[in-house]
Amino acid sequence: MNEWMKKSPVEWQDYIYKQVKVTASEKKEYKGWVLTTDPVSASIVLVNFLEDSSLSVTGVMGHAIQTVETLSDGDHSVREKLMHLFTSGDCQVHSSEDLAKRKSSLKRWLEKNHIPVTEQGESQTICVAQVLTIEPPYGPENCISSNEIILSRVQDLIQGHLAASQ
Repeated sequence: MNEWMKKSPVEWQDYIYKQVKVTASEKKEYKGWVLTTDPVSASIVLVNFLEDSSLSVTGVMGHAIQTVETLSDGDHSVREKLMHLFTSGDCQVHSSEDLAKRKSSLKRWLEKNHIPVTEQGESQTICVAQVLTIEPPYGPENCISSNEIILSRVQDLIQGHLAASQ
């Protein structure tokens, strides 16, 4: 067993956001910024920022990794780039007041359309007919249900609500 595989997932996390050189089997070398490590397979995901503003993402399987050498620690700007690399551009952060307004508005809309709505305990989750939940920020993509028919209909109602409120 190689040295990398002997490390624990906590030790692998120490490499995240650092620039490393990975030596894999057959003496192949990979350099890049560590985006993440997989605690099950010991695989590592490396990102390289290219000159044309694009990027290269490489996965190195854990069983092939021989050594991992830290080249440099990431500064704040590199860390920020890596943290937000795969989030969508329209990702928004909502204040607690905004979420409360959205929840209240959506509850009224669903009740107006004769949909039974409750709140689950202290959480911000809305429960519909005890078969569907809606998590913040209360969009169609935040609905969870094993009943596809109800899921689709409630998502359509939420879409209509969002269209009407804009």
